[in-house]
Amino acid sequence: MYDLSGVVRREKLPRPGERQMAIIHLIRLARPQQWIKNLIVLFPVVFALRVGDATAWCRAGLAMLAFCLASSSVYIVNDLRDREKDRLHPRKRNRPLAAGLVAPGVALASAAALLLAGAAVAWIVSPLTLLIILAYLLLQTAYTFWLKSRMIVDVVCIAMGFVLRAAAGGVAIRVELSPWLFICAFTICLFMGFCKRRSEAAVIADDELAALHRRTLPGYTPSLLTHLTTLSAALAIVAYLLYASSSRTVEHFGTIYLIYTLPLVIYGVCRFEMLSALGIYADPTEVILRDRALQATLAFWAAAVVAVIWWGKPFQEWLKGYY
Repeated sequence: MYDLSGVVRREKLPRPGERQMAIIHLIRLARPQQWIKNLIVLFPVVFALRVGDATAWCRAGLAMLAFCLASSSVYIVNDLRDREKDRLHPRKRNRPLAAGLVAPGVALASAAALLLAGAAVAWIVSPLTLLIILAYLLLQTAYTFWLKSRMIVDVVCIAMGFVLRAAAGGVAIRVELSPWLFICAFTICLFMGFCKRRSEAAVIADDELAALHRRTLPGYTPSLLTHLTTLSAALAIVAYLLYASSSRTVEHFGTIYLIYTLPLVIYGVCRFEMLSALGIYADPTEVILRDRALQATLAFWAAAVVAVIWWGKPFQEWLKGYY
């Protein structure tokens, strides 16, 4: 008689290639490409004039990591709930849960692990950072299960998620949260949220499928989305204009030169809206990751802002002496 128990156990183990694919599917499930949204957590370091402070970058970086982990857990829960609807979408049907590549139980366990890891990292930064993470998770839970089906409110929730990200960065480096942080972050992200709805409507291009995929999409008619994106784009541009020219900002940076970055902001907003209307990309993250012109605009704007912060005041003083 031969003992075949060891052979049977070995046959039940997944092959190396299968294990590798399973890991890839789990990584895709966490949507790491969406982590680019969490870069907004680092903005307070720059605008608080802490660019040369390594401790500030470290604390803000940990807060960003906490949001990456927490937001991935939210994406997984969202995909679990919407996997049937995602199968009706031409692009979302390839997501691991919608495609049946990851079991729901495994996905739920992954979400719980990411959530606990994100909370632990946030606690390391500060208890207040953890509180903001919890507020973000509460908002996203309400969005996933209730508010997603409410027109306008759904996009407001998306924008508020970014406001909380920016607030976490400010809290992490222990600076006073400016009202301009809320105004600018909220208006630009409100605009991007309406652009996302516009892009979704353009990609699906079928009212019946749109209703099955997202209940609010049929209500977002092309004319309404045109008005909403135009309005929110104007609000975002005006908010940035008022911020850059406000006496508080001029006193903070010691120069008025931030206002001269406005053309880059206007071009970026207009191009983003144009690409969303064409339905070339599935969501705002894909626009930023794939459109070279928009990437160049963001790079030039970031470089211009840093230049204003570092050299704006001395250059302005030199220029006054010259005249």
